[in-house]
Amino acid sequence: MTRKEALAQAQEATRRAAALAEEAERYARHPDYPHRVQPLAAAGAVWADTSRAFTALADALTPTTTTTEQTEA
Repeated sequence: MTRKEALAQAQEATRRAAALAEEAERYARHPDYPHRVQPLAAAGAVWADTSRAFTALADALTPTTTTTEQTEA
């Protein structure tokens, strides 16, 4: 895995965490669905942890500029 790939995975995990947090907040405000908040919040927390893990991985990887990465950029 390259640094660029790890950062892309972190960004996607962040997006999913945010979407789940928004959904949990929406259900928290709805009187008929409070039971949905906790599972959505827990799933969002897992995605946030995943984002942090990929960010740490990217930080540990040496930035490289191979021909492949230059082509993808």
